[in-house]
Amino acid sequence: MNILALDTSMGACSAAVLRTDGAEQTLFARQETMARGHAEALMPMVAEAMAEAALAFAELDLIAATTGPGSFTGVRIAIAAARGLALVTEARLFGTDSLTVMAKVAAEHLRGEPFAVAVDARRGMLYFALYDGAGRKLEGPQLIAPEVAAMALPRELRAAVGSGAGPLAEAAARHKHPIEATMLELQPSAASLAVIALESGETSATLRPLYLRPPNAKPQLQEVMRR
Repeated sequence: MNILALDTSMGACSAAVLRTDGAEQTLFARQETMARGHAEALMPMVAEAMAEAALAFAELDLIAATTGPGSFTGVRIAIAAARGLALVTEARLFGTDSLTVMAKVAAEHLRGEPFAVAVDARRGMLYFALYDGAGRKLEGPQLIAPEVAAMALPRELRAAVGSGAGPLAEAAARHKHPIEATMLELQPSAASLAVIALESGETSATLRPLYLRPPNAKPQLQEVMRR
């Protein structure tokens, strides 16, 4: 199976190609940390990964993308690219949330204990989800305040990862539940997404963004009334 995976949901842009031949797996990936510019960076990364993998787009079996949460613009970029490429290549689609992709990496670095993924969603809120030691989702993702998230932590949980792990740990300490805030720079990666897609064996008819909050930009009331 040949899988192309795309992520533009947060503070990085990445593309990866996973080639499998029986038990053999070969991964070709590109990733760059960036606050903006995902739309311009994504397709050159795709082209580089595809060229390194020596694959034509017609040889793709599956195209995967993170569906959010994340920035409104970023989430749409990868999904739109995946939809367009799938239409041209007739490859199947796969999508999963960005926190689960982060958890895939975190589970490889932690000690097999349950953990939380917490991402700074701004305005004093977190994108938050809970995972077991193998990175399997237990709850979430959801948009939640750190204090509320701290009260939802299982007593055996001792670690949180992501850009919101610090505020979560501070809130947990106020509830006498010490946890370690680690991997603060962790971002979703297309490489991990490709592996998740392969392991899942699932496909989607289409991909839809996972938005946990309404957009910041809203139409002016007078404009709405004129329509």
